[in-house]
Amino acid sequence: MPEPQPPSSISPSPDPPRLWDFIRLARPWQWAKGAFVLVGPLYGRAFSHNQLLAAAGAFLAFAFASSACYVINDIADRDADLAHPRKRHRPIAAGRVSIGAAYGFFILLVALAIASLLIVPESAPGALNREWLAACVGAYVVNVFAYSLVLKHKMVADVMSLSVGFVLRVLGGCAAVGVEPSSWLLNVTFFLSMFLAFGKRLGERRVMGDDAPAARIVQSKYTDELLRMSVVVTCVATLLTYAAYVVGQEDHYRHGFNILWLTMLPATYGLLRAMVKVETGAFDDPTEMAVRDRPFQVAAAVFAGVTLVLLKWVRKD
Repeated sequence: MPEPQPPSSISPSPDPPRLWDFIRLARPWQWAKGAFVLVGPLYGRAFSHNQLLAAAGAFLAFAFASSACYVINDIADRDADLAHPRKRHRPIAAGRVSIGAAYGFFILLVALAIASLLIVPESAPGALNREWLAACVGAYVVNVFAYSLVLKHKMVADVMSLSVGFVLRVLGGCAAVGVEPSSWLLNVTFFLSMFLAFGKRLGERRVMGDDAPAARIVQSKYTDELLRMSVVVTCVATLLTYAAYVVGQEDHYRHGFNILWLTMLPATYGLLRAMVKVETGAFDDPTEMAVRDRPFQVAAAVFAGVTLVLLKWVRKD
């Protein structure tokens, strides 16, 4: 009978990461934010084949670039994520994906983002479309790194940095199809993205309570009242800015009355529902609500559908 062997001092190797772990690391559900890339082409009525192809290339470039940035952010935040009730299950924080594998995945995502730029046709309307789009994607990545390294710890600057990321998406989409973004478009994007960012911070405080600063250091600098006020102010600013656009477009949509006003109904309902759900702690992230809350999804779909119909078939030039 063989003698029992002493226990090994070397711990067994962890299970290799699965494909699902890398998918979770890339967070493709967050690509919904890439809808901002399509806003400029939509309102610029860029519906030609080349323009649609260019918009698709811009969407994919920002999608892969954002996933690459998420990987770097998760590497940097792996210790803080362990203190968050939901984020502690992220692949890197949970130990499912090693740091080395995460960096390799980051390089792959960057390569895919660069390849997506090549989808933009050189013959698309406008000058230097691909170059300007690449500049917007590059600026987006720089902004994300600045946020991850410094700005996420600075009150208000953290939210403004995130908002600039959305504005860069809009600018990139406009650059890809060769349309000039209007001031109202940039303002609505800026205020709406600030609303989403402040809403996320308020939602975290509703869900985590006094433990919120452990997961996001800047939470120690905010107060509940300041965040609630900021959510309300940016929500109202978004609606007022969009309402100003609707009024300014009256000559193009007058059919007995300005029928573009109809889009105010789902827009108002969607924003106010998001504010209520965040305030009550039903969600700690308005973006998460966009993929899980059916009434909000219906409001967004109605707004997008009515807007598309009006822009393509009803607008009078």
